[in-house]
Amino acid sequence: MWPLVGLAEQHRSVGGTVQTDIDPRSLIGRRALDSDGAKIGTVDEVYLDDATGQPEWAAVRTGLFSRDAFVPLEPSEVVDGQLRVPFPKALIKDAPDFGVGRHLSPEQEIQLYHHYGMDVPSAGTEAPGPGDHDFGRLAGED
Repeated sequence: MWPLVGLAEQHRSVGGTVQTDIDPRSLIGRRALDSDGAKIGTVDEVYLDDATGQPEWAAVRTGLFSRDAFVPLEPSEVVDGQLRVPFPKALIKDAPDFGVGRHLSPEQEIQLYHHYGMDVPSAGTEAPGPGDHDFGRLAGED
């Protein structure tokens, strides 16, 4: 899983429905809010799935001197121009810190799914072999 850089015309299902009018690039710079509507920070980067090229995670800058916290784009949604993340601010700020701007490994992504109490999506019916993961790349670094 890599952060989004210059993605060409890809769209994301956000909040469970396909929103073809939402360009993942447009998420960068948007305000992010928690489940109570409190400001978490600003979307700094969007991470794409290695296999599908679809955005899966956003890195949200949680403050001027803070770090970025990874939040899942599914089941988040864009409402009134802001990314609404259906988790409390404390849980988001407590997410594992992997840094930003580099590849998010399959193991790190699994840690994030577990942190948010989400099921890890299956890549298919067969178990992946060593190094055969459908997780993340940096868009534009093919």
